[in-house]
Amino acid sequence: MQSPHLTIRYFSQPQHYSEKFEAMKAFTDARDPQTPDEIWLLQHHDVLTQGQAGKAEHILQHTHLPIVYTDRGGQVTWHGHGQLVVYFLLDLNRLKWHVRSLVNFAEKMMIDLLKHYSIEAYAKPDAPGVYVDERKIGSLGFKIRRGRSYHGFALNINCTLDGFSTINPCGYAGLEMVRMQDLLDHPPSFEQLSQDIYHYLLQTGYFATIDQIEV
Repeated sequence: MQSPHLTIRYFSQPQHYSEKFEAMKAFTDARDPQTPDEIWLLQHHDVLTQGQAGKAEHILQHTHLPIVYTDRGGQVTWHGHGQLVVYFLLDLNRLKWHVRSLVNFAEKMMIDLLKHYSIEAYAKPDAPGVYVDERKIGSLGFKIRRGRSYHGFALNINCTLDGFSTINPCGYAGLEMVRMQDLLDHPPSFEQLSQDIYHYLLQTGYFATIDQIEV
């Protein structure tokens, strides 16, 4: 089912995780059946985020990185510069989507974006996210409240991997992370991938109109 309108908010400067977390919750709490859906594209200042069922033992080493406890699914992960974060603030009821529909859509978006750059990636049924040769390049986690989603996915472009080395990424000991930078001579920028997502969403047919706003 087509949703009437989508607003894509592009944040050109790195954002504090806690501020965006609170903003997502506020947006979701305030929306009604007529509220247009939104997708936010951004990078975060370096941070570790712990999922709702996160276990402390997956944080292997405490460093200067702040730890934010959040309400998304999944375990601990890292966000920071050089990583594209996409937040999906969607009315699943209006789209006639289940949670699995949302997860499949997010994973397929990452896979298709990577394929555009000749990177063959895939999803796993038992380990959410997107992988290249058993190395994880994209992570995801959502929260659904009254049929509305928030949180989303994080795709590694040219970020440092130091933050991942202090944790069991997504709760998997020994899981190796990878970046587009490791697979391409000339990886796209955060700005280029954001434009790719805009054009990708235009082609999906899920939204009647799409506006893009730089914040």
